[in-house]
Amino acid sequence: MFTRRVVARLSRLNTRSATAAGYHSLCWPNTNQNRVPTATTASEVFNQNNGPLRRRLFSSQIETESSLDTATYERVCSETLDGLCDYFEELTENATDLIGTDVAYGDGVLTVNLGKSHGTYVINRQTPNKQIWLSSPTSGPKRFDYVGTPKAGKWIYRHSGQSLHQLLQLEIPNIVKSQTVDFMRLPHCS
Repeated sequence: MFTRRVVARLSRLNTRSATAAGYHSLCWPNTNQNRVPTATTASEVFNQNNGPLRRRLFSSQIETESSLDTATYERVCSETLDGLCDYFEELTENATDLIGTDVAYGDGVLTVNLGKSHGTYVINRQTPNKQIWLSSPTSGPKRFDYVGTPKAGKWIYRHSGQSLHQLLQLEIPNIVKSQTVDFMRLPHCS
């Protein structure tokens, strides 16, 4: 499968214009732009180029492995979700302008229903990735990685650099207007 993708990519590159000329000279040293690649396996492509193919890495291919060990991740994640659960319960109990709210937490999944007009937030742990995932009715789905030390760190969305608590701090005050909202006092937001 990999070999077919490499050969197909090389074939497509053969038909491109001068923008790929530098790459062609790496693949085909004789600079004959119309030559079809003769490699049929990845090792042959490697040998033809005297080394690995140079290729562009996309953000989805960049390693985002957390530096936390599994036990520390579990502790930090539980502290974060417990703190968020308690705070959302406090907010929804004291919100006089919200009807039909419900907060439920179990098996690593925090579900915050803020009524029909505002939707439901789902925040859950993703142990294999060592992440926390958020599904927001306002901003959509996001995946947060823990950055920092276990005592002084935060959950960061790597595409924007925004933390989980910062995002909630921006969205929730627009929903819970009758009281002051401060997610930045919760665990693992610094």
